[in-house]
Amino acid sequence: MTMWVFGYGSLIWNPGFEVDEMRIATLEGYARSFCMRSIHHRGTDDNPGLVLALDEAAGARCHGVGFSVHTGQEDEVLAYLRERELISSAYLEKHLEITLADKRRVAAVTFVIDPNHVQYCGGLDFEEQALIIARAHGGRGPNSEYLFNTAAHLHELGISDSDLDGLVARVKSLS
Repeated sequence: MTMWVFGYGSLIWNPGFEVDEMRIATLEGYARSFCMRSIHHRGTDDNPGLVLALDEAAGARCHGVGFSVHTGQEDEVLAYLRERELISSAYLEKHLEITLADKRRVAAVTFVIDPNHVQYCGGLDFEEQALIIARAHGGRGPNSEYLFNTAAHLHELGISDSDLDGLVARVKSLS
């Protein structure tokens, strides 16, 4: 069986593994939001940044990308994703059904936020998110770069996310 991975943030523009097929995909029941404090990649312990996570919510829908993993590389890709995404255990690894643009439904490895983890920060208001993103910097670079790259790649794929677009405009105005 083909292994699929659902990307909704940095995986969209930096999957880090060989992809056989890439399709626009939808995940029901989860919303993409800046609800996780980043203390490694886009912030530090002293100045945490924010990264996107999938927050479970009734009636929510997240548009992202489904990636099929090159046959024979499933174990290697899963190990890579776990090292990358589970660095602080704020994400939970789940196998969730996504709907691909061609209407196929497939199970995909998906990393969602653990709302009981100390890094969870759902419900931050817009201005607080913008101020944090504008100032934070971590091991993989400025937090703003993460926001800008994700928003730009969503646009390239034809995926609209008005929340990210608003944050992009506000963070740029703070620079």
